[in-house]
Amino acid sequence: MEVPAGLSAGKESSALPAAAALPNESQPTPATPVQITVLKAQDLKTIKSDVSVTLVRAEYNGAILGDSSKTDVLPDGTANYNFMTSFECSPDGPNPLDDIAQKPVLLTVIEVLQRQQRQKEKTVPLGQAVVDLLPLLQGQCSFKVSAPLYAVPTSPLESLHPEAKGGLEVTVCTKVPLLSAAQLSNGNLLSVTLEAAYSVPEAFAATGPLQNYMACLQVPAAGEKEFPLLFKNGILKLAGEKEPLPRPKKWPLANIMAPGALSIPNSFIVGGPYEDEDGELNKREDREFRIQAESTKRIVWDMERRCYLDPAAVVILQKRIAECRYWPVEVCRMPVAPSSKGKTSKADKTKCQHSVFRDLRTQLNLTKEGSWTPGISTPLSRAVPSKTQKEDKEKITKDKDSNRRMSNAPKIQLSDATVEAENVTYLSLDGQQYVEAGTFLVMEIKLDKALVPKRLREELTRRVKQMIPPRPPLPPRTAGAKKAVEDYHNHVTSIAVAILSEYHELFGKRLPDQGAIDHQTLEEQKRQLNFELNSSGKYFAFKEQLKYAVVKIVREKYLKTTAFETQEQFQAFLSELYVYLVDQMHIALNQLLSEEAASPAPLSQTTEEQLWLFAREAEVNKDYKLASLYHQQRVAQDQRNIQYWLDYGAFCLLLEETTKAQECFRQALSLEPHHIQSLLLCGIVAVMLQHYEEAEIFFEDACCLEPSSIVAWTLSGLFYELQNNNIQAEMAFREAKKLLQAQLAKERSIPEAAEGEEGKKHISAGCVRSSSPGPEECLPDRVPDGSADKLPEVVEPALLCVAPEEEATAPEAALKAGEYPGKAGSSRFSEQHISGWTATPSPVSGLSQPPCTIFMKAVEFLMKVNAVQFVHRALAHELLSLQGGPSCAYYLALAQTYLLKEDLSKCEECLCEAIRIDYMNPNVWAQKGHLCYLKRDFGKARECYEQTISFVEDAADMHFVYLRLGSIYLEEKEYGRAKQTYLLACKNSASCLTWLGVGIACYRLEEMVEAENALSEANALSNTNAEVWGYLALICLQGGRQLEAEQCYKYTIKLGLRNDALLREIRAAQQRLGFGNPAL
Repeated sequence: MEVPAGLSAGKESSALPAAAALPNESQPTPATPVQITVLKAQDLKTIKSDVSVTLVRAEYNGAILGDSSKTDVLPDGTANYNFMTSFECSPDGPNPLDDIAQKPVLLTVIEVLQRQQRQKEKTVPLGQAVVDLLPLLQGQCSFKVSAPLYAVPTSPLESLHPEAKGGLEVTVCTKVPLLSAAQLSNGNLLSVTLEAAYSVPEAFAATGPLQNYMACLQVPAAGEKEFPLLFKNGILKLAGEKEPLPRPKKWPLANIMAPGALSIPNSFIVGGPYEDEDGELNKREDREFRIQAESTKRIVWDMERRCYLDPAAVVILQKRIAECRYWPVEVCRMPVAPSSKGKTSKADKTKCQHSVFRDLRTQLNLTKEGSWTPGISTPLSRAVPSKTQKEDKEKITKDKDSNRRMSNAPKIQLSDATVEAENVTYLSLDGQQYVEAGTFLVMEIKLDKALVPKRLREELTRRVKQMIPPRPPLPPRTAGAKKAVEDYHNHVTSIAVAILSEYHELFGKRLPDQGAIDHQTLEEQKRQLNFELNSSGKYFAFKEQLKYAVVKIVREKYLKTTAFETQEQFQAFLSELYVYLVDQMHIALNQLLSEEAASPAPLSQTTEEQLWLFAREAEVNKDYKLASLYHQQRVAQDQRNIQYWLDYGAFCLLLEETTKAQECFRQALSLEPHHIQSLLLCGIVAVMLQHYEEAEIFFEDACCLEPSSIVAWTLSGLFYELQNNNIQAEMAFREAKKLLQAQLAKERSIPEAAEGEEGKKHISAGCVRSSSPGPEECLPDRVPDGSADKLPEVVEPALLCVAPEEEATAPEAALKAGEYPGKAGSSRFSEQHISGWTATPSPVSGLSQPPCTIFMKAVEFLMKVNAVQFVHRALAHELLSLQGGPSCAYYLALAQTYLLKEDLSKCEECLCEAIRIDYMNPNVWAQKGHLCYLKRDFGKARECYEQTISFVEDAADMHFVYLRLGSIYLEEKEYGRAKQTYLLACKNSASCLTWLGVGIACYRLEEMVEAENALSEANALSNTNAEVWGYLALICLQGGRQLEAEQCYKYTIKLGLRNDALLREIRAAQQRLGFGNPAL
């Protein structure tokens, strides 16, 4: 039999050992004896009922180690051998570490037949068993196994794969470990399983001489050496049933008489969905071809070869993979000469060979070997010992693209030896045959440990805690504003009781039935009481008693701790303080003198979700100071809410305040170190600040904590690409694509199941609404259409401006933000937005689909956090990965980035392309309306907004569509339409601006009662909007309510009304009616 060029068949056993165990030539390692002890055999009677005397023979690496003594078989089928033998293992000897890895000990039970007269004693092989020595390379010095015993068939007609009918108890031990501690920790074990070559060309016919089908691949080793892994004796199978699953892997041995002993114990080919494989031909459209190929002409090996890699070989292998993307695999066939002819001349031997190339770059991060889980392949997952690890089952395919790549690459020989190759006649098959047949190989490549060790989850968590130590909660303050006011009340009450006691001492207690005291008597008593208090010094004592309480109020309530700049500021503050102290004194005295306690002040009805909506409105208006104030109010209401910090950080990124955003994201991460969103955002900000080491920790920790997150893997890939680490980038992108395929398959199954029950459903809508936000699904793995809720970066008209906040003088109540409930006061938003902006479902058009690429899912997340730098990278990948051209979602996201940069011309070009692709997408029309609104082309903006609301499905940002469309109607004096539009906005997500629009429309329609109700509602939601006070002043002027008109006008001026036209209208009405302005 002949092997590929440069390999000697006779040297097969010694070539591979040197591949991996690279000894130090200057210091040869001494040989280590490996002792094999066969204790006993069991159930021999099940193999042959009349067996009486047996012996056991031990073989290793083609050499017989010895035979045991003849042993009688007991009636129960047991034979006690207690046979001991050994062989030496040495890196420089005939049994190196690589042989230990891939060659088992072969034990043959031989029946000794009773000798007849004058005849030699006969022996017949009864059964064979194999003992895997792999545990010796895993740090064990001894182990005990029960090896299955397979019967040796007595004739070719017997089953080729009989079941095990007995067993041998065997112990294996060495005096010292075969591997040192350094070899054990830094070495590795490579395992390659060649399953089959499918869809082979017609030239591989079963006619003619018997062929030996072989495959070989080279294992890089230290220095310039490369050593082959050879797979021989492939079986050509014609059309028929495909191989069963699971099926055992086979040993690369040729001297086994019992076919069942060829199976490696506890090692199986388990198969799995094609989509979970790596390589090629793993898409849905390839499924039919794969199924057909598995039942047609094929070459089957099902063979596993192992190779021990010492630390030097591991380094070389890693370097070779990094330098060269592909690993050549050579397939060849040779005719097998009949044994009767003896040795065949080399001129009579022919072989045809063909090379395929295996992409091994993903092998850099293979996980530690464990039980392989069908349907799951996570080459970047961490090697956590406490969890079941995965193998990386690589599928090597050769379709048109791969053959084209192969045909352009030079032929790589298996070794440098060419003496024998010169005498070999090549039958060069045309490579086109493989292209036409669609030939592909199925291989499994597995490493015991990752070539590039990944940080453990515990280490990542520790590193994150080092960067962001958890902050202990602040101790409760005992001297806050509330306590200062309470102390003041207590002092007032105490002084009042003391003064009342002094009054009773001077004038006695007066009973209620004695009647009222006249005014003159009361004045005289008051004069005497004041004289007594002043002359006795009690008045001064009371004043000193109150002084400390007043100082605390000034410091805690008004936060005044420094001197005033001007005397006017000082006098104004004293006036304000005096009014407040008198009011609080009255409250304290009323509590003292009345039987009922004073009712508590009404609590603020403004929720955190309403503040989020107000902040979004302020962002759209580009009133960033007010938006920041609303975000700070949310954080102040609950400083331990992670989502509030993330929202505030995203707002800071919008303002390009990267350092401030970093503080917000790190604060969120300090509250929950395992929060995936916080980790990703900390990584994004670290990249922006060029802190790349920290960024890698954050991204890696996110992928470790949430390995099912598509966005986490995609962002990691974008980061590694930024670092020019293309291997890690491709690994991350590949994992994200696997997760996306699984998610899309699951989403497709939901509408299909629903169709079976309900009859008819829209699949696209069902897929979108199958996403439900959860505590951890705030990661955007399930985020619907990315075009759905982009931040409109256009400015509201002047009549919708928001003034800075002052003191709260009216109760505040608002509705929800982001989502639009069916009625005012609904809690739908709080159920969805509270889990994060990335989990908020957004409606999409009936014709548009949720994002079906990993990069568009990442774009959704990044746009919502204003991380434009990563958005451009993701969109660039999206553009390269699309086969049918850019999608509507791509152009919509690109338009968003141009809108953020205020590049209106490019934004318009993108939106025109998006409309051309998906005319029925309401999100595109909404963005087109925002663009026209920003360009102050209100006519086109109106058309776009009306087109948006005409669709059955709503756009994602309908709140701002209603606001802008209503303002356009007001400008065009179509007050009836404006009123209806603003009412729609109030119904979905009421805010001060929506009720203000209703109030303005009703006022222009002279519906004064409805106008006042709407404006009062707006004032309740935000009492700092100057326009609300301005229109309330107009209504009071029209109703002749002088005092209220003056009060409303005072707040209008105080809050700084910016609408000059409205201010002129108010003053004209005041001049006409003669009241409303105290200055008149």
